[in-house]
Amino acid sequence: MLAALYYTRIFNLRETKNMKLVAKLVLVMAAATGSAQAHDDPVNCDNCADWNKPVKPFNVYGNTWHVGVDGLSSVLVTGPKGHILVDGGLPQSAPLIEANIKALGFRMKDVKLIVNSHAHWDHAGGIAALQRASGAVVAASRSGALAMQSGTNPPDDPQFQANPVVHVAKVAKVKVVGEGEILKVGPISVTAHMTPGHAPGGTTWTWTSCEGKRCLDVVFADSLNSYASGDFKFTGTGKTPDISTSFAASIAKVAALKCDIIISGHPGLTDLMEKAAARTPDSNPLIDAAGCRAYAAEASERLTKRLVKERGG
Repeated sequence: MLAALYYTRIFNLRETKNMKLVAKLVLVMAAATGSAQAHDDPVNCDNCADWNKPVKPFNVYGNTWHVGVDGLSSVLVTGPKGHILVDGGLPQSAPLIEANIKALGFRMKDVKLIVNSHAHWDHAGGIAALQRASGAVVAASRSGALAMQSGTNPPDDPQFQANPVVHVAKVAKVKVVGEGEILKVGPISVTAHMTPGHAPGGTTWTWTSCEGKRCLDVVFADSLNSYASGDFKFTGTGKTPDISTSFAASIAKVAALKCDIIISGHPGLTDLMEKAAARTPDSNPLIDAAGCRAYAAEASERLTKRLVKERGG
């Protein structure tokens, strides 16, 4: 009996060591193949579980595809020489985005460029894993690039949290882009429009997608929500400058863009999912020339109310 227990214990120890060895090998193989399945640590927040619900990928228009999760947009613009991915959701969104890209029949290694709207962890948290999976170049505004390289929001961000500081996986190398800069992958391209306010490095991206001879202007609109953490004020404090005027200018810029289809970072802000589901062979609610103006008008109203409150009105 004692001998049996002895050999059982030896076997279990060996099995445990073998299992640990297999687990290590899996992680090494995942890192070597660059798969986003090598998960980065998730971010836990009140809305994260709802935002990160899986949703089937779908065509928006032409070569534009929604590959994100239910509450966070990630968009793939496809081309014959490679693809462009806009935003990466939460860290825990990365495997879902990768699975959606593959479900459409596209390959991660053909994603050559990843661009970011702003570096908050719910829109940029998954980019590190997606970059590893694809080997793509990552591009963002100067402030956005610094935030992704540090893995956290800078102190001048309206949503900066000093305690606790939220960290996500760092992106080692980020290409810095400026106003009006055009980034190309073969014959496809996206254009950067600096729209700071919700985040200091906020960027709206535009491109053209075609179906046959009909080409439409698509806008991935950065968040224009005047939400802030703690005692931050858009009108400025002793620690931060007044950014109310530049934020209002960003809203006006989005309103003035050539815009046939708008995609917001949080799809619910422009009813993206509902409009996609309501499409018929004869109508496409996603096509709305007034979409950007409506999105900007709501943002302007929220900002105005916020500024009145900050100024004691």
